[in-house]
Amino acid sequence: MNLNEEKYSRFALVAEMLETPAIVKSFSPEVSERFVSSIKSKKGLILTGEGSSRIFPAKRAISSMLKRGFKIPVFTEGSTQAREYALNDMAVFASSNSGQTKEVIRLILDLKAANHNAIFGLTANKDTKLEELADDVHVLSCGREKAVAATKSVLEQALFYDSLLRNLEGRGMEGLEEFAGKLEQVLTSSVSTEITEIIKNADFVYFAGRENGVAGELGLKANEIIRKKSDFLEGTFALHGIEEVMDKNEVLIWVDPFEADQEQFNECLVKGVGINIVAISAKQTIFPTVIIPDGGEYAEYLQLAAGWNILVETGVALGLDLDKPQRARKVGNIYQPE
Repeated sequence: MNLNEEKYSRFALVAEMLETPAIVKSFSPEVSERFVSSIKSKKGLILTGEGSSRIFPAKRAISSMLKRGFKIPVFTEGSTQAREYALNDMAVFASSNSGQTKEVIRLILDLKAANHNAIFGLTANKDTKLEELADDVHVLSCGREKAVAATKSVLEQALFYDSLLRNLEGRGMEGLEEFAGKLEQVLTSSVSTEITEIIKNADFVYFAGRENGVAGELGLKANEIIRKKSDFLEGTFALHGIEEVMDKNEVLIWVDPFEADQEQFNECLVKGVGINIVAISAKQTIFPTVIIPDGGEYAEYLQLAAGWNILVETGVALGLDLDKPQRARKVGNIYQPE
């Protein structure tokens, strides 16, 4: 995708995706430092929110932390289910782009009523209900998004949580300029017509990959951007029963495939079911592959960007309005005082 051709430049979604390299370049890891001492005073941390505000930002940060080893337990959960948990000894970080997500505000009101004293917020807007209620709030620098599907805000939220957990561990966050360059390369690279046609003609899109938020977030974006039904199949779940109901008119997009399992996916799904598999990877796989640079500690961001690029190209090929789905809303559930 690019902003030089009218088929892309007419969409705010494309412009917002292409703003993300500049957001990475200007990001300051120090923005999360002021929360560290309060979080360390608790026995753990929960990252909560709904949809895109939680799927990639929280799960990606936790996955990366688990690879490094962790100093403090960190969890994530949707805000409604989190209301059922005993959170008195946990610091709570609630993310809501709008700052008015109903589920998030209900949870915070519960915590305030229980005299909880470590409630923090992450939002893209100033002067919101979230800012009014939380003990402290960080406001993203990316600004408001015009497209319904959240993109640049998702990436900046992920950077914030990334920096927060690193600061909790006393670790630095380096190489952002190089990372930004690779991100721009991924976003502006071409996607083969073969891959676009496979996804364009599919009745259903499965996303497979690690529980790090990438494939799960792309599954949501497939609903919003290309208007296709989707499902996220964690790890090797695609080999553990769901193949019984898969159909040859469906496609599976596999993010960073496990090398040890590629042949079995091919035997079971491609040869057995007749399904198409498309891969996103830093190296060629046995399937049609969108190849991206090795992102190192930032690999998941590049995988997400490659997925965005695939969805934009597919949406353009389908002749869709990428900015405005018919029923999906920018704010899924707005808090209204009772």
